[in-house]
Amino acid sequence: MNITLIIVIFTAIISIYALQKEEIMDKLIFSPTAISQQNQWYRFVSSGFIHADLGHLFFNMYSFYSFGAYVEEEFDTLFGPSIGKILYIVLYITAIIISSIPSFIKNKDNYYYRSLGASGAVSAIVFAFIMVSPTSKMGLMFIPIGIPSYIFGLLFLVVSSILDKRGGGNINHSAHIFGAIYGALFITTLGTLLGHINIFYLFISQIAGY
Repeated sequence: MNITLIIVIFTAIISIYALQKEEIMDKLIFSPTAISQQNQWYRFVSSGFIHADLGHLFFNMYSFYSFGAYVEEEFDTLFGPSIGKILYIVLYITAIIISSIPSFIKNKDNYYYRSLGASGAVSAIVFAFIMVSPTSKMGLMFIPIGIPSYIFGLLFLVVSSILDKRGGGNINHSAHIFGAIYGALFITTLGTLLGHINIFYLFISQIAGY
């Protein structure tokens, strides 16, 4: 059983349990005021393991597993099985935190703001995949038409930025954006420093040769 599947199972268990227990949901959800005024810093992480409903849970975990299994193998190749798995877990957990920081800064005095879900971490994993495999075909769920992943990633960032500026809705687009950027930077930086492979150069080379 790989790390990706373990995270999926753990997240599913916590999410489903929290959906049945409102007090647990309230305790784990991302609340900037609870963090800033009550020092409940654990919410930066706990909020990434709960979801609004089963559809939200399924979409995030389906997306995560689809790309995570491949990225996990790439980490094993780049850094060795032991260190690779540790760094893979570090990427996932820290992506939950990093992707929530902009929302925290913007809403630290907003008692009505709440956020939850693994979207920031999933975005980080997807963009780590894009950096190592930029010409692989990607598409929306259940739509078989695919485009090169680097184009998909660019469109994703543009659309997310537009929707984030527009505001409204219940989707934390800034978490998608910052999670995506963080994931790309994480694998590029550590791949170069620890794996001694210039990920960015390989990224450009694959696109140029496509």
